[in-house]
Amino acid sequence: MSYQVLARKWRPKSFAELVGQEHVVRALSNALEQGRLHHAYLFTGTRGVGKTTLARILARCLNCDTGVTATPCGVCPSCQQIEAGRFVDLIEIDAASYTGVDNMREVLENAQYAPTSGRYKVYIIDEVHMLSKNAFNAMLKTLEEPPAHVVFILATTDPQKVPVTVLSRCLQFNLKQMPPGHVAGHLRTVLEREGIPFEPGALNLLARAAAGSMRDALSLTDQAIAYGSGEVHEQQTRDMLGTVDQAYLFPLLEALTEADGPHLMHEAEAIAERSLSFDAALQDLALLLQQIALAQAVPDAVAEDVPERARLFALADRIDPETVQLYYQIATLGRRDLELAPDEYAGFSMTLLRMLAFAPGKEQAQPAQSVPARTPTPPPTPKVAAETPRVHAPETRTPRPETPATASAFDGDWFALSRRLSGGVKQLAALCELADHSADFLKLRLPGDKKSLLDSLGEKLRVALRELLGPGARIEFELGATSGAAPAEIVAQKKAVRQAEAEAAVMDDPFVQTLVRDFDATVTNIKPIGEQTP
Repeated sequence: MSYQVLARKWRPKSFAELVGQEHVVRALSNALEQGRLHHAYLFTGTRGVGKTTLARILARCLNCDTGVTATPCGVCPSCQQIEAGRFVDLIEIDAASYTGVDNMREVLENAQYAPTSGRYKVYIIDEVHMLSKNAFNAMLKTLEEPPAHVVFILATTDPQKVPVTVLSRCLQFNLKQMPPGHVAGHLRTVLEREGIPFEPGALNLLARAAAGSMRDALSLTDQAIAYGSGEVHEQQTRDMLGTVDQAYLFPLLEALTEADGPHLMHEAEAIAERSLSFDAALQDLALLLQQIALAQAVPDAVAEDVPERARLFALADRIDPETVQLYYQIATLGRRDLELAPDEYAGFSMTLLRMLAFAPGKEQAQPAQSVPARTPTPPPTPKVAAETPRVHAPETRTPRPETPATASAFDGDWFALSRRLSGGVKQLAALCELADHSADFLKLRLPGDKKSLLDSLGEKLRVALRELLGPGARIEFELGATSGAAPAEIVAQKKAVRQAEAEAAVMDDPFVQTLVRDFDATVTNIKPIGEQTP
Protein backbone atom coordinates (compact mmCIF):
# COMPACT_ATOMS: atom_id res chain seq x y z
CA MET A 1 0.00 0.00 0.00
CA SER A 2 1.59 3.28 -1.12
CA TYR A 3 -0.77 5.53 0.85
CA GLN A 4 0.17 6.27 4.45
CA VAL A 5 -2.61 7.37 6.77
CA LEU A 6 -2.39 10.89 8.17
CA ALA A 7 -2.02 9.71 11.77
CA ARG A 8 1.22 7.91 10.83
CA LYS A 9 2.50 10.32 8.22
CA TRP A 10 2.17 13.33 10.50
CA ARG A 11 3.35 11.66 13.69
CA PRO A 12 5.72 14.16 15.42
CA LYS A 13 9.42 13.32 15.22
CA SER A 14 10.66 15.92 17.70
CA PHE A 15 9.46 17.96 20.66
CA ALA A 16 9.07 20.99 18.37
CA GLU A 17 6.52 19.16 16.21
CA LEU A 18 4.45 17.94 19.17
CA VAL A 19 1.13 19.74 19.51
CA GLY A 20 0.18 20.50 23.10
CA GLN A 21 1.71 18.81 26.17
CA GLU A 22 3.97 21.84 26.74
CA HIS A 23 4.34 20.98 30.44
CA VAL A 24 5.84 17.57 29.60
CA VAL A 25 8.01 18.88 26.76
CA ARG A 26 9.48 21.60 28.95
CA ALA A 27 10.34 19.22 31.80
CA LEU A 28 11.91 16.62 29.51
CA SER A 29 13.82 19.20 27.46
CA ASN A 30 15.35 20.79 30.56
CA ALA A 31 16.27 17.39 31.99
CA LEU A 32 17.97 16.34 28.73
CA GLU A 33 19.91 19.60 28.37
CA GLN A 34 21.10 19.48 31.99
CA GLY A 35 21.88 15.76 31.95
CA ARG A 36 19.41 15.03 34.76
CA LEU A 37 18.08 11.75 33.37
CA HIS A 38 15.78 9.35 35.15
CA HIS A 39 15.92 5.60 34.66
CA ALA A 40 12.13 5.13 34.44
CA TYR A 41 9.37 7.35 33.05
CA LEU A 42 5.60 6.84 33.18
CA PHE A 43 3.37 8.62 30.65
CA THR A 44 -0.36 8.57 31.45
CA GLY A 45 -3.36 9.93 29.54
CA THR A 46 -6.31 8.95 27.34
CA ARG A 47 -5.88 7.34 23.93
CA GLY A 48 -4.34 9.38 21.16
CA VAL A 49 -2.75 12.18 23.20
CA GLY A 50 0.83 11.25 22.35
CA LYS A 51 2.14 8.81 24.97
CA THR A 52 3.91 6.41 22.60
CA THR A 53 4.95 9.24 20.29
CA LEU A 54 6.58 11.05 23.20
CA ALA A 55 8.33 7.83 24.25
CA ARG A 56 9.84 7.42 20.76
CA ILE A 57 10.97 11.04 20.67
CA LEU A 58 12.65 10.56 24.06
CA ALA A 59 14.35 7.41 22.75
CA ARG A 60 15.66 9.43 19.79
CA CYS A 61 16.92 12.15 22.15
CA LEU A 62 18.83 9.60 24.20
CA ASN A 63 20.43 7.80 21.25
CA CYS A 64 21.05 10.52 18.63
CA ASP A 65 24.59 10.24 17.28
CA THR A 66 25.17 13.94 18.09
CA GLY A 67 24.80 13.16 21.81
CA VAL A 68 22.03 13.29 24.42
CA THR A 69 19.97 16.29 23.37
CA ALA A 70 16.46 17.73 23.39
CA THR A 71 16.77 18.42 19.65
CA PRO A 72 17.85 15.20 17.88
CA CYS A 73 19.20 15.68 14.37
CA GLY A 74 16.77 13.30 12.68
CA VAL A 75 19.27 12.37 9.95
CA CYS A 76 21.81 10.16 11.70
CA PRO A 77 21.49 6.36 11.43
CA SER A 78 20.16 6.06 14.99
CA CYS A 79 17.40 8.67 14.46
CA GLN A 80 16.39 7.17 11.13
CA GLN A 81 16.35 3.60 12.45
CA ILE A 82 14.24 4.63 15.46
CA GLU A 83 11.81 6.40 13.11
CA ALA A 84 11.60 3.30 10.90
CA GLY A 85 11.17 0.96 13.91
CA ARG A 86 14.42 -0.89 13.17
CA PHE A 87 16.64 0.31 16.02
CA VAL A 88 17.90 -2.80 17.77
CA ASP A 89 18.24 -1.10 21.18
CA LEU A 90 14.67 0.21 21.21
CA ILE A 91 12.38 -2.55 22.40
CA GLU A 92 8.63 -1.85 22.30
CA ILE A 93 6.41 -4.21 24.28
CA ASP A 94 2.62 -4.41 24.17
CA ALA A 95 1.70 -5.36 27.72
CA ALA A 96 -1.78 -6.39 26.56
CA SER A 97 -0.31 -9.51 24.93
CA TYR A 98 2.94 -9.75 26.90
CA THR A 99 1.52 -10.07 30.39
CA GLY A 100 3.17 -13.14 31.92
CA VAL A 101 5.93 -13.19 34.49
CA ASP A 102 8.08 -15.39 32.21
CA ASN A 103 7.88 -12.74 29.49
CA MET A 104 8.99 -10.05 31.91
CA ARG A 105 11.86 -12.14 33.25
CA GLU A 106 13.11 -12.62 29.68
CA VAL A 107 13.05 -8.85 29.15
CA LEU A 108 14.88 -8.17 32.40
CA GLU A 109 17.56 -10.76 31.65
CA ASN A 110 18.27 -9.14 28.27
CA ALA A 111 18.35 -5.70 29.93
CA GLN A 112 21.59 -6.65 31.70
CA TYR A 113 23.52 -6.70 28.43
CA ALA A 114 25.03 -3.53 27.01
CA PRO A 115 23.39 -1.82 24.01
CA THR A 116 24.34 -3.20 20.61
CA SER A 117 24.68 0.08 18.71
CA GLY A 118 23.04 2.85 20.75
CA ARG A 119 23.92 4.79 23.85
CA TYR A 120 20.96 3.50 25.85
CA LYS A 121 18.82 0.42 25.68
CA VAL A 122 15.26 1.81 25.82
CA TYR A 123 12.26 -0.31 26.77
CA ILE A 124 8.84 1.13 25.88
CA ILE A 125 6.05 -0.85 27.60
CA ASP A 126 2.66 0.23 26.30
CA GLU A 127 -0.53 -0.28 28.35
CA VAL A 128 1.66 -1.33 31.27
CA HIS A 129 -1.37 -1.59 33.59
CA MET A 130 -2.26 -4.89 31.89
CA LEU A 131 0.81 -6.72 33.23
CA SER A 132 0.06 -9.42 35.75
CA LYS A 133 0.81 -8.95 39.43
CA ASN A 134 3.72 -11.38 39.22
CA ALA A 135 5.12 -9.57 36.19
CA PHE A 136 5.05 -6.28 38.11
CA ASN A 137 6.81 -7.92 41.04
CA ALA A 138 9.48 -9.30 38.73
CA MET A 139 10.35 -5.86 37.37
CA LEU A 140 10.40 -3.99 40.68
CA LYS A 141 14.05 -4.69 41.52
CA THR A 142 15.22 -3.72 38.05
CA LEU A 143 13.11 -0.53 38.12
CA GLU A 144 14.66 0.43 41.44
CA GLU A 145 18.29 -0.28 40.50
CA PRO A 146 18.50 -0.63 36.70
CA PRO A 147 21.78 -0.91 34.77
CA ALA A 148 23.19 2.50 33.81
CA HIS A 149 22.53 1.86 30.12
CA VAL A 150 18.80 1.05 30.48
CA VAL A 151 15.84 3.44 30.41
CA PHE A 152 12.27 2.23 30.94
CA ILE A 153 9.39 4.25 29.45
CA LEU A 154 5.99 3.02 30.58
CA ALA A 155 2.72 4.21 29.05
CA THR A 156 -0.84 3.61 30.28
CA THR A 157 -4.38 4.88 29.94
CA ASP A 158 -5.26 3.58 33.42
CA PRO A 159 -2.60 4.51 36.00
CA GLN A 160 -4.91 3.51 38.87
CA LYS A 161 -4.22 -0.14 37.98
CA VAL A 162 -0.45 0.29 38.22
CA PRO A 163 0.87 -0.77 41.66
CA VAL A 164 2.05 2.11 43.82
CA THR A 165 5.37 0.32 44.22
CA VAL A 166 5.92 0.80 40.48
CA LEU A 167 4.56 4.35 40.42
CA SER A 168 6.96 5.41 43.17
CA ARG A 169 9.94 4.27 41.09
CA CYS A 170 8.96 6.27 37.99
CA LEU A 171 9.01 9.90 36.97
CA GLN A 172 5.35 10.40 36.12
CA PHE A 173 3.89 12.76 33.49
CA ASN A 174 0.17 13.13 32.85
CA LEU A 175 -0.59 14.03 29.23
CA LYS A 176 -3.66 16.24 28.82
CA GLN A 177 -6.45 15.92 26.30
CA MET A 178 -6.07 18.25 23.33
CA PRO A 179 -8.31 21.35 23.35
CA PRO A 180 -10.52 21.53 20.22
CA GLY A 181 -8.78 24.74 19.14
CA HIS A 182 -5.35 23.06 19.14
CA VAL A 183 -6.72 20.08 17.22
CA ALA A 184 -8.45 22.23 14.59
CA GLY A 185 -5.29 24.31 14.15
CA HIS A 186 -3.16 21.23 13.59
CA LEU A 187 -5.68 19.78 11.12
CA ARG A 188 -5.56 23.06 9.19
CA THR A 189 -1.74 22.79 8.97
CA VAL A 190 -1.88 19.16 7.84
CA LEU A 191 -4.49 19.74 5.14
CA GLU A 192 -2.72 22.85 3.85
CA ARG A 193 0.52 20.90 3.49
CA GLU A 194 -1.33 18.01 1.90
CA GLY A 195 -2.96 20.40 -0.57
CA ILE A 196 -6.48 19.24 0.33
CA PRO A 197 -9.31 21.82 0.09
CA PHE A 198 -11.28 22.24 3.31
CA GLU A 199 -13.81 24.42 5.10
CA PRO A 200 -12.90 25.72 8.59
CA GLY A 201 -16.28 24.66 9.99
CA ALA A 202 -15.51 21.06 9.07
CA LEU A 203 -12.26 21.17 11.06
CA ASN A 204 -14.13 22.40 14.13
CA LEU A 205 -16.56 19.49 13.81
CA LEU A 206 -13.71 16.98 13.50
CA ALA A 207 -11.88 18.52 16.45
CA ARG A 208 -14.93 18.23 18.71
CA ALA A 209 -15.68 14.69 17.55
CA ALA A 210 -12.11 13.61 18.39
CA ALA A 211 -12.79 14.33 22.09
CA GLY A 212 -9.22 15.42 22.85
CA SER A 213 -7.40 12.74 20.82
CA MET A 214 -5.16 14.02 18.02
CA ARG A 215 -4.86 10.54 16.57
CA ASP A 216 -8.62 10.18 16.40
CA ALA A 217 -8.85 13.62 14.78
CA LEU A 218 -6.43 12.64 12.03
CA SER A 219 -8.22 9.32 11.49
CA LEU A 220 -11.56 11.12 11.20
CA THR A 221 -9.96 13.56 8.77
CA ASP A 222 -8.87 10.64 6.60
CA GLN A 223 -12.45 9.41 6.67
CA ALA A 224 -13.80 12.89 5.82
CA ILE A 225 -11.41 13.16 2.85
CA ALA A 226 -12.67 9.85 1.51
CA TYR A 227 -16.30 10.81 2.18
CA GLY A 228 -15.85 14.13 0.39
CA SER A 229 -13.99 12.70 -2.63
CA GLY A 230 -10.70 14.36 -1.76
CA GLU A 231 -12.13 17.48 -0.10
CA VAL A 232 -13.33 18.29 3.42
CA HIS A 233 -16.62 20.19 3.43
CA GLU A 234 -18.60 21.16 6.51
CA GLN A 235 -21.97 19.74 5.47
CA GLN A 236 -20.49 16.45 4.26
CA THR A 237 -18.46 16.16 7.47
CA ARG A 238 -21.58 16.87 9.48
CA ASP A 239 -23.45 14.13 7.61
CA MET A 240 -20.55 11.72 8.12
CA LEU A 241 -20.40 12.38 11.86
CA GLY A 242 -24.17 12.50 12.27
CA THR A 243 -24.02 15.91 13.95
CA VAL A 244 -26.64 18.63 13.85
CA ASP A 245 -26.25 21.81 11.85
CA GLN A 246 -26.22 24.62 14.41
CA ALA A 247 -28.78 26.45 12.30
CA TYR A 248 -31.24 23.68 13.26
CA LEU A 249 -30.67 24.40 16.95
CA PHE A 250 -31.67 28.05 16.90
CA PRO A 251 -35.35 27.23 16.12
CA LEU A 252 -35.36 24.89 19.12
CA LEU A 253 -34.30 27.68 21.48
CA GLU A 254 -36.57 30.19 19.75
CA ALA A 255 -39.52 27.84 20.26
CA LEU A 256 -38.56 27.50 23.93
CA THR A 257 -38.45 31.27 24.45
CA GLU A 258 -41.95 31.50 22.98
CA ALA A 259 -43.20 28.45 24.93
CA ASP A 260 -44.34 27.05 21.58
CA GLY A 261 -44.60 23.32 22.25
CA PRO A 262 -45.90 22.28 18.80
CA HIS A 263 -43.09 24.18 17.04
CA LEU A 264 -40.55 22.63 19.43
CA MET A 265 -41.72 19.11 18.65
CA HIS A 266 -41.81 19.90 14.93
CA GLU A 267 -38.11 20.83 15.05
CA ALA A 268 -37.32 17.67 17.04
CA GLU A 269 -39.08 15.55 14.41
CA ALA A 270 -37.12 17.32 11.66
CA ILE A 271 -33.88 16.26 13.35
CA ALA A 272 -35.18 12.69 13.65
CA GLU A 273 -36.12 12.59 9.96
CA ARG A 274 -32.51 13.38 9.05
CA SER A 275 -31.37 10.31 11.05
CA LEU A 276 -28.94 12.45 13.04
CA SER A 277 -27.35 11.50 16.33
CA PHE A 278 -29.44 12.72 19.25
CA ASP A 279 -26.39 12.49 21.51
CA ALA A 280 -24.55 14.83 19.15
CA ALA A 281 -27.62 17.08 18.97
CA LEU A 282 -27.65 17.54 22.74
CA GLN A 283 -23.89 18.03 22.76
CA ASP A 284 -24.16 20.78 20.14
CA LEU A 285 -27.15 22.30 21.94
CA ALA A 286 -25.11 22.50 25.14
CA LEU A 287 -22.26 24.10 23.17
CA LEU A 288 -24.65 26.67 21.69
CA LEU A 289 -25.98 27.48 25.18
CA GLN A 290 -22.40 27.94 26.36
CA GLN A 291 -21.83 30.42 23.53
CA ILE A 292 -25.02 32.27 24.51
CA ALA A 293 -23.87 32.45 28.14
CA LEU A 294 -20.51 33.76 26.93
CA ALA A 295 -22.26 36.39 24.81
CA GLN A 296 -24.19 37.53 27.87
CA ALA A 297 -21.25 37.65 30.27
CA VAL A 298 -18.27 38.51 28.04
CA PRO A 299 -19.52 39.55 24.57
CA ASP A 300 -16.03 40.37 23.29
CA ALA A 301 -14.94 36.75 23.93
CA VAL A 302 -17.31 35.39 21.26
CA ALA A 303 -15.26 34.68 18.14
CA GLU A 304 -16.06 36.66 15.04
CA ASP A 305 -16.36 33.52 12.91
CA VAL A 306 -18.94 31.81 15.14
CA PRO A 307 -21.78 30.54 12.91
CA GLU A 308 -25.00 32.58 13.06
CA ARG A 309 -23.31 35.17 15.31
CA ALA A 310 -26.06 37.78 14.99
CA ARG A 311 -28.74 35.19 15.73
CA LEU A 312 -26.76 34.02 18.74
CA PHE A 313 -26.63 37.52 20.24
CA ALA A 314 -30.35 37.97 19.54
CA LEU A 315 -31.08 34.87 21.62
CA ALA A 316 -28.69 36.11 24.32
CA ASP A 317 -30.92 39.20 24.64
CA ARG A 318 -34.13 37.18 24.80
CA ILE A 319 -33.17 34.48 27.31
CA ASP A 320 -32.14 35.51 30.82
CA PRO A 321 -28.79 34.13 32.09
CA GLU A 322 -30.37 31.92 34.76
CA THR A 323 -32.52 30.18 32.16
CA VAL A 324 -29.50 29.63 29.92
CA GLN A 325 -27.74 27.92 32.81
CA LEU A 326 -30.84 25.83 33.50
CA TYR A 327 -31.16 24.77 29.85
CA TYR A 328 -27.45 23.88 29.75
CA GLN A 329 -27.81 21.67 32.81
CA ILE A 330 -30.88 19.94 31.38
CA ALA A 331 -29.08 19.35 28.05
CA THR A 332 -26.02 17.77 29.68
CA LEU A 333 -28.12 15.60 32.00
CA GLY A 334 -30.38 14.63 29.10
CA ARG A 335 -27.37 13.46 27.14
CA ARG A 336 -26.31 11.29 30.06
CA ASP A 337 -29.80 9.80 30.37
CA LEU A 338 -30.19 8.93 26.67
CA GLU A 339 -29.11 5.34 27.22
CA LEU A 340 -31.75 4.95 29.93
CA ALA A 341 -34.60 6.23 27.74
CA PRO A 342 -37.02 3.86 25.95
CA ASP A 343 -35.39 5.02 22.71
CA GLU A 344 -33.10 7.90 21.77
CA TYR A 345 -35.84 10.04 20.24
CA ALA A 346 -37.94 9.69 23.40
CA GLY A 347 -34.97 10.75 25.50
CA PHE A 348 -34.20 13.70 23.21
CA SER A 349 -37.79 14.96 23.03
CA MET A 350 -38.23 14.50 26.78
CA THR A 351 -35.16 16.67 27.37
CA LEU A 352 -36.72 19.44 25.24
CA LEU A 353 -40.05 19.06 27.03
CA ARG A 354 -38.25 19.34 30.35
CA MET A 355 -36.78 22.65 29.18
CA LEU A 356 -40.25 23.77 28.16
CA ALA A 357 -41.72 22.78 31.52
CA PHE A 358 -39.11 24.77 33.45
CA ALA A 359 -39.16 27.83 31.16
CA PRO A 360 -39.57 31.04 33.20
CA GLY A 361 -43.16 32.10 33.67
CA LYS A 362 -44.47 28.93 32.01
CA GLU A 363 -45.01 26.81 35.10
CA GLN A 364 -48.57 25.74 34.63
CA ALA A 365 -50.79 26.45 37.60
CA GLN A 366 -53.16 23.68 38.52
CA PRO A 367 -56.90 24.35 38.91
CA ALA A 368 -58.32 24.57 42.39
CA GLN A 369 -60.55 21.53 41.84
CA SER A 370 -58.01 18.91 40.80
CA VAL A 371 -58.94 15.40 39.75
CA PRO A 372 -58.11 12.91 42.49
CA ALA A 373 -55.10 10.75 41.64
CA ARG A 374 -55.70 7.07 41.15
CA THR A 375 -54.67 4.90 44.05
CA PRO A 376 -51.65 2.80 42.99
CA THR A 377 -52.06 -0.97 42.95
CA PRO A 378 -50.51 -2.41 46.17
CA PRO A 379 -47.46 -4.70 45.70
CA PRO A 380 -47.04 -8.25 47.06
CA THR A 381 -45.73 -6.79 50.31
CA PRO A 382 -48.72 -4.77 51.51
CA LYS A 383 -46.87 -2.78 54.16
CA VAL A 384 -44.88 -0.92 51.51
CA ALA A 385 -47.97 1.05 50.57
CA ALA A 386 -47.96 2.96 53.84
CA GLU A 387 -49.81 6.25 53.84
CA THR A 388 -47.78 9.40 53.48
CA PRO A 389 -46.54 10.45 56.96
CA ARG A 390 -47.42 13.83 58.37
CA VAL A 391 -44.71 16.42 58.88
CA HIS A 392 -45.05 19.53 61.03
CA ALA A 393 -44.47 22.10 58.33
CA PRO A 394 -46.44 24.86 56.62
CA GLU A 395 -49.40 23.51 54.75
CA THR A 396 -48.75 22.88 51.06
CA ARG A 397 -51.42 24.70 49.11
CA THR A 398 -52.50 24.03 45.58
CA PRO A 399 -50.93 26.81 43.48
CA ARG A 400 -53.36 29.42 42.31
CA PRO A 401 -53.34 30.88 38.80
CA GLU A 402 -50.78 33.67 38.70
CA THR A 403 -52.16 37.20 38.40
CA PRO A 404 -49.06 39.39 38.48
CA ALA A 405 -50.98 42.55 37.62
CA THR A 406 -53.14 42.35 40.76
CA ALA A 407 -51.54 43.25 44.09
CA SER A 408 -52.44 41.07 47.09
CA ALA A 409 -51.51 41.21 50.77
CA PHE A 410 -49.11 38.53 51.96
CA ASP A 411 -50.87 36.02 54.22
CA GLY A 412 -47.73 34.49 55.73
CA ASP A 413 -47.71 31.30 53.62
CA TRP A 414 -44.17 31.59 52.23
CA PHE A 415 -44.16 27.98 51.00
CA ALA A 416 -47.18 28.58 48.75
CA LEU A 417 -45.88 31.93 47.54
CA SER A 418 -42.47 30.50 46.63
CA ARG A 419 -44.12 27.79 44.54
CA ARG A 420 -45.67 30.44 42.30
CA LEU A 421 -42.24 31.57 41.13
CA SER A 422 -40.28 29.97 38.31
CA GLY A 423 -36.78 29.58 36.91
CA GLY A 424 -33.70 30.54 38.89
CA VAL A 425 -35.56 32.83 41.30
CA LYS A 426 -37.73 29.90 42.37
CA GLN A 427 -34.60 27.92 43.24
CA LEU A 428 -33.30 30.83 45.34
CA ALA A 429 -36.68 31.29 47.04
CA ALA A 430 -36.77 27.59 47.96
CA LEU A 431 -33.54 28.04 49.94
CA CYS A 432 -34.89 31.02 51.94
CA GLU A 433 -37.06 30.87 55.03
CA LEU A 434 -39.44 33.56 56.23
CA ALA A 435 -37.78 35.50 59.06
CA ASP A 436 -40.43 38.24 59.46
CA HIS A 437 -43.42 39.58 57.56
CA SER A 438 -46.47 41.79 57.44
CA ALA A 439 -49.11 42.38 54.78
CA ASP A 440 -46.66 44.21 52.49
CA PHE A 441 -43.30 43.25 53.99
CA LEU A 442 -41.14 40.09 53.81
CA LYS A 443 -37.78 39.46 55.43
CA LEU A 444 -36.13 36.33 54.01
CA ARG A 445 -33.21 34.50 55.61
CA LEU A 446 -30.67 32.64 53.45
CA PRO A 447 -27.74 30.46 54.63
CA GLY A 448 -24.44 32.29 54.50
CA ASP A 449 -22.85 29.80 52.11
CA LYS A 450 -25.47 30.73 49.49
CA LYS A 451 -24.46 34.40 49.37
CA SER A 452 -23.27 34.09 45.76
CA LEU A 453 -26.83 33.12 44.72
CA LEU A 454 -28.19 36.16 46.55
CA ASP A 455 -25.69 38.41 44.79
CA SER A 456 -26.70 37.15 41.35
CA LEU A 457 -30.43 36.55 41.81
CA GLY A 458 -31.48 38.59 44.85
CA GLU A 459 -32.71 41.62 42.92
CA LYS A 460 -34.56 39.43 40.40
CA LEU A 461 -36.30 37.61 43.25
CA ARG A 462 -37.29 40.96 44.75
CA VAL A 463 -38.78 42.03 41.39
CA ALA A 464 -40.62 38.72 40.94
CA LEU A 465 -42.17 38.94 44.42
CA ARG A 466 -43.31 42.51 43.81
CA GLU A 467 -45.05 41.30 40.65
CA LEU A 468 -47.05 38.92 42.84
CA LEU A 469 -47.59 41.15 45.89
CA GLY A 470 -47.67 44.59 44.35
CA PRO A 471 -45.04 47.25 43.56
CA GLY A 472 -45.20 48.65 47.10
CA ALA A 473 -44.10 45.41 48.76
CA ARG A 474 -40.83 45.63 50.71
CA ILE A 475 -38.49 42.65 50.38
CA GLU A 476 -35.41 42.35 52.60
CA PHE A 477 -32.76 39.64 52.86
CA GLU A 478 -30.48 38.55 55.65
CA LEU A 479 -27.81 35.86 55.90
CA GLY A 480 -27.95 33.31 58.67
CA ALA A 481 -28.69 29.71 59.59
CA THR A 482 -32.17 28.52 58.66
CA SER A 483 -34.30 26.52 61.09
CA GLY A 484 -35.77 23.99 58.67
CA ALA A 485 -38.68 26.10 57.45
CA ALA A 486 -37.27 26.92 53.99
CA PRO A 487 -39.37 25.35 51.20
CA ALA A 488 -36.46 23.18 50.05
CA GLU A 489 -35.93 21.97 53.64
CA ILE A 490 -39.63 21.18 54.03
CA VAL A 491 -39.62 19.15 50.83
CA ALA A 492 -36.50 17.29 51.95
CA GLN A 493 -38.00 16.55 55.37
CA LYS A 494 -41.17 15.11 53.89
CA LYS A 495 -39.22 13.02 51.43
CA ALA A 496 -36.91 11.70 54.16
CA VAL A 497 -39.82 10.73 56.40
CA ARG A 498 -41.62 8.95 53.55
CA GLN A 499 -38.42 7.14 52.64
CA ALA A 500 -37.82 6.04 56.25
CA GLU A 501 -41.39 4.74 56.57
CA ALA A 502 -41.15 2.87 53.29
CA GLU A 503 -37.86 1.24 54.33
CA ALA A 504 -39.27 0.30 57.71
CA ALA A 505 -42.40 -1.15 56.10
CA VAL A 506 -40.36 -3.33 53.75
CA MET A 507 -37.86 -4.53 56.36
CA ASP A 508 -40.63 -5.35 58.87
CA ASP A 509 -42.53 -7.48 56.37
CA PRO A 510 -42.35 -11.19 57.37
CA PHE A 511 -41.86 -12.32 53.77
CA VAL A 512 -38.90 -9.98 53.29
CA GLN A 513 -37.42 -11.04 56.61
CA THR A 514 -37.66 -14.69 55.53
CA LEU A 515 -35.82 -13.94 52.27
CA VAL A 516 -33.06 -12.08 54.09
CA ARG A 517 -32.70 -14.71 56.82
CA ASP A 518 -32.95 -17.92 54.80
CA PHE A 519 -31.61 -16.90 51.39
CA ASP A 520 -29.11 -14.21 52.34
CA ALA A 521 -31.07 -11.70 50.24
CA THR A 522 -30.21 -8.00 50.12
CA VAL A 523 -32.91 -5.32 49.90
CA THR A 524 -31.91 -2.34 47.76
CA ASN A 525 -33.49 0.72 46.15
CA ILE A 526 -36.61 1.07 48.29
CA LYS A 527 -38.90 3.92 47.25
CA PRO A 528 -42.33 4.96 48.59
CA ILE A 529 -45.24 4.08 46.32
CA GLY A 530 -46.71 7.02 44.47
CA GLU A 531 -43.63 9.16 45.08
CA GLN A 532 -44.46 12.75 44.19
CA THR A 533 -42.81 16.05 44.84
CA PRO A 534 -44.77 17.79 47.60
